[in-house]
This record gives sequence, C-alpha cells and structure tokens, in this order.
Amino acid sequence: MSTQPDPPPAVGREQAEEAVRTLLRWAGDDPAREGLLDTPARVAKAYREWFSGYALDPDDYLARTFREVEGYDEMIVLRDIEYESHCEHHMAPIIGRVHVGYLPDGKVVGISKLARVVEAYSRRLQVQEKMTAQIAGCIQRALQPLGVGVVVEGAHECMTTRGVHKRGVSMITSTMLGSFREDARTRAEFLRFIEVGGGVRR
Repeated sequence: MSTQPDPPPAVGREQAEEAVRTLLRWAGDDPAREGLLDTPARVAKAYREWFSGYALDPDDYLARTFREVEGYDEMIVLRDIEYESHCEHHMAPIIGRVHVGYLPDGKVVGISKLARVVEAYSRRLQVQEKMTAQIAGCIQRALQPLGVGVVVEGAHECMTTRGVHKRGVSMITSTMLGSFREDARTRAEFLRFIEVGGGVRR
C-alpha cells in the first residue's frame, strides 16, 4: 500500500484571486477600489512565476550527461548562481546566491543545467537549509560524483521587513557530500574557489 500523501486539491485561478481579495480586505483595504481592481489577477500571475518550481523535476535537468571529457577528473565549480525564493514560514522573499562544486567520476553535465536545478528548487516555498541539501542531493543522485559541495547565501526579508528588522544580514548554509565532507583538502579547495572562509565575496 502506498504511503505517499495525497496531492493537494487543485485550486483554480478564480479561487486564487478571491483569496487575494480576502487578504486585501483583512489588511484593511477595499479590493473594489480602482487601484486594486487588477491586483488579484496580478498576484495570481506572480505566484505562477514565483512558485513555478513545483511543476519542475530538477532530476530531469541532469539526466543528460557527458563522458567524453578527455579524462578530466578535477573539481568543477559554478559560483554566484543568483536565486529568488520565498520562505515557507512567512512567504517573504529570500534573495541570494548559490555556489556548486563537484568532483566528477567519469561524467559531467552542462553547467547551465546546474543553474536550472537551483532555479527549480528555489522557486518553491523554502527553508534555506532544506534547499541547500536538495540541490546537493540532486547532483549526487544524477552524477554519482566523488563528492559534492553546495554553499547558499541568502538575505531573508522575513527578518529585514518584520520581526527584528535587521538589515544587511545574510545567512550561509552548506552541504558537503563524499570527498567534500571526508577530505579537508578538497573542502578547502572548494571554499577557496568560492572565497568563503576568509570572508564572503561581495
């Protein structure tokens, strides 16, 4: 018997727009006034873009790999992949960068596909720690490399626009798998490539 949870019920665009009108009324405004008439439709359209990652399978992006690399077996690093996400606690934006590295074991993948993996996971409601692990796990599953390293930097608007209201604060998370976790020299080389450790590059 399957233990998978049932998928969430489908929600139509009209229902989504009505939910926005409810929030506008709850906030104290009138969704029927001229300036807000088109807001529910705009918000629904924005949500389709912001959360488009739910319709994507990140593993698909890494399905096509290449073995003709002339025996290349050194670290591959893609840094400064910009992302936009939303925290699942307050639905506030998270803006930052992802740095990805892996040590190939006979096969590599097009670098744009790594960026697409980041985008697929970031365009969902997220916790930065979870997103970091998801990106690393996806690369590990698809490429079976000797090691994977993922470092994520993020500025969380749920902290800057509400609550403690602290600006200029960024959060850094990392997931190290295989040789990146087990070998201090490999890990140090990766962090040196992305310039984390002696101060995050700005």
